Amino acid sequence: MARSSSTHQSVGPIKRAFSSPKALALGMSIWPPFLGAGIRVQEISPDWRRVRVSIRSRPWTSNYVGTVFGGTMLSGTDPFWMLILMKNLGSDYIVWDRQVEGRFRRPGHGHLHVTFDLDQATLDEIRAEADTGERVLRWFNSDVLNADGEVVVTIRRELYVKRKA
Repeated sequence: MARSSSTHQSVGPIKRAFSSPKALALGMSIWPPFLGAGIRVQEISPDWRRVRVSIRSRPWTSNYVGTVFGGTMLSGTDPFWMLILMKNLGSDYIVWDRQVEGRFRRPGHGHLHVTFDLDQATLDEIRAEADTGERVLRWFNSDVLNADGEVVVTIRRELYVKRKA
């Protein structure tokens, strides 16, 4: 028990150190799994509604035919819809990623990017549904684009939201 308790306590200072959008963007960009994968958080807006991420091809993140691994592209989209919802709904709500799907459309070469935008209407709908006490399951789409603005892969993530009791 003491071990899990001390592990849990160590999360607090880390979370506090990265509580601003700029600090979190920097922290995530230098986080070893993202840094090694060429994933960089370009921007998190001050209202936590928009996140821009870039994914650069690296020799160790490219497959046999020279395109960015699908797993690298999935990693570059991993926490952001959950993060955006958590920050905008507040601590009275539970938010989890439930599942992910990827539809690959063309090879991912070079510098890729993806933007996550949460609009007020969607946030209001989720909050209203969750405030009934029921769980909310919502799909969010993200297009990973190449330097020419062409869709490389569409990533769909299903999120679970529920108001805490």
